[in-house]
Parts: sequence; structure tokens; C-alpha cells
Amino acid sequence: MTATSFGIPRGDATLEAVLRAGLEAVEVGLTAAVSSEAEFVNEAARHLLDAGGKRFRPLLVLLAAQFGVEDADAEAVVAAALVVELTHVATLYHDDVMDEARLRRGAPSANARFDNSVAILTGDFLFAQASDIVAGLGPEAVRIQARTFARLVQGQIAETRGPAPGQDPLDHYLSVVADKTGSLIAASARLGALTAGCSRHLQGVLTAFGERIGTAFQLSDDILDVASAATQSGKTPGTDLREGVATLPVLLFEGAPDPADGRLRELLAGDLGDDALLGEALTLLRGHPAMGQSRSYVVDRAEEARALLEQLPAGPARDALDDLCDLVVTRTA
Repeated sequence: MTATSFGIPRGDATLEAVLRAGLEAVEVGLTAAVSSEAEFVNEAARHLLDAGGKRFRPLLVLLAAQFGVEDADAEAVVAAALVVELTHVATLYHDDVMDEARLRRGAPSANARFDNSVAILTGDFLFAQASDIVAGLGPEAVRIQARTFARLVQGQIAETRGPAPGQDPLDHYLSVVADKTGSLIAASARLGALTAGCSRHLQGVLTAFGERIGTAFQLSDDILDVASAATQSGKTPGTDLREGVATLPVLLFEGAPDPADGRLRELLAGDLGDDALLGEALTLLRGHPAMGQSRSYVVDRAEEARALLEQLPAGPARDALDDLCDLVVTRTA
């Protein structure tokens, strides 16, 4: 990730240098990948890239690759990092249309700056660029990308439709998080391991780690939407509440009815377009036990991810992945 966002795990100067060089190569590759002969396509495709980002997925590709063979193809690893980041950014264009979002990373969303059609087609363009790059990595990488894309779409459809009759809303929400976020972060670790020549066993361990840390990462973002006083998550605090999106803190609150919570329940059931009402709802929810329970969910997923690291060779790369577990947890503390 970039030094100005989530931060490269520190501790080993050699590994830091490798990661920084890899991320710099990714940035160069992203610029090339979004280039088009049509200037308007250039402008639209660069819109979200220019707004910044954590580069969490490329970082995980690079870290997973550290467990591969010594003569691993560095260009293939960077290409894998490009694939996952382009896929991620493409989904943001589509998500903003689905959510009718007005802001993304503190800037006007693509659909707000241009229109829905341009945002959708720009996302399609980025998916196409990712597909072109992954084709050079071989059939297995293409299969991983295709199956991940299927999970991303499945998660978006499930989120749009909502829980099925009789389905527990919390179970539905966690399933959506796994498909929409966990799947691509798991693919990041798997593609990094694959392109670096890791054994099948290590590929499996790193993929499982990615799924769990990816889920923890998204849950922590959902908590930050309530808990943060600043735009730590890249969104204005309370965005999900204002839009009526039920994330982990709200679902845990709603799952434990208490007559003393009547005012908060009334606020959440109403229109939070008014800043004063939104502020009141945030204050009440921040002081509710559901926030502590939500943080426990993040800790549990991070600890599940950490436990998997015992199967990896000891060294700076494993230590860095362990640091990621801490960072995901402490960003919501």
C-alpha cells in the first residue's frame, strides 16, 4: 500500500525496499493500463485512480510472492497486482452507480462527475484491461480471475436483493462481505503465490489468509463509517447510516432489542438526511454495546487469519502479514 494511506508493514529494510519498488511498478503499470486513444476514456478511467487508494490488494500480491521461489518472475507478480487492482477499481465504478453514491475517496464519484452510463462503461473498460493482462499469466490465473469475478457479481446481486425470506440478516450480510470483498483479497494472495511459484499448499494457506483478512478489512471499514470522526475509510462518516445501509454495527444493534434503545431505533427507521439527526444517531450508536461486539467480530476474523500464518515459513514476509492483522484491528480501536 502507499505510504500515505494504510502503510507498508515495517520491520525489515530489505523487504520494505522490495515492496516499495513493487508498488511503484504497479503505479506505473496502472497508468499504462488505463491509457486509451480516446481522451475522454483516459479522463474517466483515471478519475478514481487519481483520487488515491490504499493499494491493499497489490500489497498482498507482493507479500504473498515473497513465499515463492528465488527466481520468481517479478514482472508476472507485478502483472498479477495490476489485475487485482484494476478489478477492484472497476467494481468501485459499478458500485457507485448501484449505490447512487455522490462521493468516492473524498471526491465526486464518476457517476456524479460524468453520468451513470459513463461510469458503467468505464468499469467495463477497466475489467477488459485486467482481463487482457491476466491472459498473459496463463489459464490458471484466468480461471482464478473469472471465478473471483463471479463471486463479486454474486455478492452485489445478493446485496441488492437483500436477505431471502427467513434468512438471518447478519448471515446474509457476512456472506455479501465475503463475496464482495473477501473474494478479491483472497485472489490477490493466491495470484501472488501462483506467479511466484509457491507450492500448492502455500497457495492454499495464503488464499485462506486473504479471505479472512479481507473480511476483517471490510468489517473494520463498516465500523469506521460509524466510529471515525474523519474520513479514515474514504467515506464521510455516517454515509451508510444516511443511505439506510445496514452494516455490522446496525445489524448487531437490531438483533438485540432493548426498550432503552427506542430513540436510536426510531432514528435508524427514519430519514437521516438531516445532519443533526444523523449526528444524533451516530452519537447513540457509538455509545452502544453493538460497537464493541462489532470490533470483536473484526478481532475474531483477524485472529483466524493470524493462526494460518503458523503454516508459512518464518521470516520478514510472515511478520509483515502478522502486522497486517494488527493494523486491521487497531484502525477501529
